[in-house]
Amino acid sequence: MDAEIEKQLQPFTGTLPQLLTAQAARFGAAGTAIREKAYGIWHAYTWQDYLRYTRHTALGLIALGFRRGEAAGLITDNHPEWLFAELGAQAVGGVTMNLFTSAVAEELSVSLNRIRASIVIVQNQEQADKMIAARDRLGHVRRVIYIDPTGMGSYVNDPWLVSFRDLLAKGEKLDGDRPELFTGELNRGNPEETAMMIQTSGTTGLPKLAMLSHRNFTAIGESWIRTVSIRPGENWISISPPAWIVDQMWGLGVALLGGMTMNFPETPETVMEDFREIGPSRIITSSRFWEEMASRIRVRMSDAGWLKRRLFAEGERIGRAVVSRQIRKEPVPLLLGGLHRLASLIVYRPLLDRIGCANFLGAYTGGHPISPDVISFFRAIGLNLKQCYGLTEAGGIFQIQPDDEVKPETVGKPLPGVEIRIAEDQEVLVSSRSVFQGYYQDYQTTEAAFSQGWLRTGDAGYLDRDGHLLIIGRKEEIIRNKSGEAFSPDFTETRLKFSPFIKEAVIFGEGRPCLTALINIDFGNTGSWAEERMIPYTTYMDLSQQAAVEELILTEIRRVNEQLPEVMKIHKFILLYKLLDADDEELTRTGKVRRRFVYGLYLKLIEAMYTGEKEVRVKGSIRYRDGQIGEIDTRVRIIEVL
Repeated sequence: MDAEIEKQLQPFTGTLPQLLTAQAARFGAAGTAIREKAYGIWHAYTWQDYLRYTRHTALGLIALGFRRGEAAGLITDNHPEWLFAELGAQAVGGVTMNLFTSAVAEELSVSLNRIRASIVIVQNQEQADKMIAARDRLGHVRRVIYIDPTGMGSYVNDPWLVSFRDLLAKGEKLDGDRPELFTGELNRGNPEETAMMIQTSGTTGLPKLAMLSHRNFTAIGESWIRTVSIRPGENWISISPPAWIVDQMWGLGVALLGGMTMNFPETPETVMEDFREIGPSRIITSSRFWEEMASRIRVRMSDAGWLKRRLFAEGERIGRAVVSRQIRKEPVPLLLGGLHRLASLIVYRPLLDRIGCANFLGAYTGGHPISPDVISFFRAIGLNLKQCYGLTEAGGIFQIQPDDEVKPETVGKPLPGVEIRIAEDQEVLVSSRSVFQGYYQDYQTTEAAFSQGWLRTGDAGYLDRDGHLLIIGRKEEIIRNKSGEAFSPDFTETRLKFSPFIKEAVIFGEGRPCLTALINIDFGNTGSWAEERMIPYTTYMDLSQQAAVEELILTEIRRVNEQLPEVMKIHKFILLYKLLDADDEELTRTGKVRRRFVYGLYLKLIEAMYTGEKEVRVKGSIRYRDGQIGEIDTRVRIIEVL
C-alpha cells in the first residue's frame, strides 16, 4: 500500500458529516467530489461545494423545525441531493432512512410511520403525489421537501410542501444569522450514534429496520480501501438505488473516506454512454445488472455478421482457457498467451469500450447469487468482474475475491478486520466493526440475530481449502426432495438466468420426487428473437405462450440440466403468463424472489406439474405497468424436460 492511501486511512473517529468536513479541508476546491450529468452536460461539485450544500441543507432542516434524534425519510434517485439531504440530516443529529422510489404510496406510508419520520425528502412530483395520497396516514410528517420542481407549480400554496431550493435558501439565511450553529451541531455528533436505518430485503415478510452507526460505515470503507487500494480522485459511478445498502456503503463509506469522485448518470438508459464519458475505475452493483448485460452482449453477437460471430466465439474460447489456468494457478502456454493478447486487441478491448467498461480496474457484484457462468464470461472478455458477499446487517459487502485468486463459484475472502466462522449447522457467522447496532424497536429479533457475539447471516456455506467462502444458499430455502437429499435452489436458478432468454426462474421440489420451475422469459431478448423469425405476438403473455418460445426455453433448460447432477435436474416447467413484480409482492424492491409468497400464489400451477396434467387454466386479475388492473383467462402448458 502506497503512502497516499495509508495517509487517508489514518484512524478516523468522527461521524460521516465530520468526515465530509475533514475531506473538504483536505481537498478544498481543487478536487471533484461529485459529478452529475443533466441535459447531456456533466456538472461538477468540489469538496467545498459538497460541504456547503450539506451545511445549508442541515440548517434549512433546522429552520423547518427538524431536531436532533428525529428521523428523516428519503425517497430519491441517484443525484447529489440524496447526499446533501442524508449528510445534512445526520449533521444535526438526525437519523435517515432511504426508501425505494418504485414503492407505492401505501408501502411508503407504512415505512415512514414505523420510524415516525418528521421530514420527508422526495425526488419529484411522482413521489410528492404519493405523499399527498397518504397524507392522512402520515401524522408525524411535518414537511415534504421536493427536489425536482417540474410539475409542482400547482402545489405552491400548500405549506406542507417545500422545494429543495427554498430549503437551501432558508439554510443559507440561518447560516448568515447564526454562523456558529452548524459547527456546534456538527461537533455534538458521536460516531457510535445511529446514522441511518436500512430496510432488509423482506423476502420472508415485513422488512426489518437495521440500525447502522457512523462507525459502521467508516469501518467498512477502510476495509475496502485497504483491500483494493483505492486512491483519491478515482471515479466511481452510482447506479444502484440509494435505498440499497451497497450504494450507501460506497457513497458514505468508501467514496467519502477514500476521497473518490462520485458520479451520477443522467438516466438508467444512458448508463453505458455515461460510462464511456466518465471512464470510471470502479463499479459495484447487483447481479441482475451483469446478467442483463451478458444477455445483451450475447444476443447482439448472435445478430452480428459471420466474421464478428466467429471472432467473438474464438476470443471467448481463448479467454476462458486463460482464465481457467489462472484459477488453477497454472502457467499460460506461450502460444495461448500470444493468442490472448491478440484477442484482447481485436475483440476484448473494442467490446469493453463499446459497453463503457474499458477503464474499469475492478467491477463487483453482490446482493444475490450470480451464476459462475456470468463471472467466467466477463473475465474471459477481459473485465475484472468479481463476486462479493455481504448483508445489510454487516454494513454491506465484507467478502471479495482477491485479484490473483478469482474463483467464479466462490465469494472470496473476508476484508481486513472481518472474521468468518462456519457454525456446526453450516450457517455463516461474521464478526467485524461494521456489524449493525440491531433492529429498530425489535430487541427479540436482534438477540436472535447473534450467536455468542457473532452475527448470524442466515446463509449456509463452507470454506474451501484456500479459505474461500462458498455460499450454498439461504438456510431456510434449502430444499430436501422426497429422498431427503438437500440442495439450494439458487444454484440452479442462477445458472438458468445466464440464458439471455430467461429473466427469472423459481425452483420448487421440497418433499417432491423431482424439481420443477416457473420461468419468466426476458421480454426484450425473446421478443427480438421472435421478430427475427417472423413470429407475431402482442403482449408478454402472448409471447410467453408461443410454441416456438416454449421450445427455445426448453432447449436452454436442457443445456443447464446437462451441467447438473441428477438430483438437481429440472423435470418440468411452466412459462409464467406475467412477469414477477415487486408491486405484486412477488419480488422485493431489490429484485429478490419472495419464494414463499410465490409458492402460495402459484400453488395451483405448481401442483399441476406433479399430478400429470398437460395444461392449466388460469383466471384472475393482472396489474399492468400503468397501474390498471385487468382480467385474464388463459391456459398455460406444462412442458416436460426429462
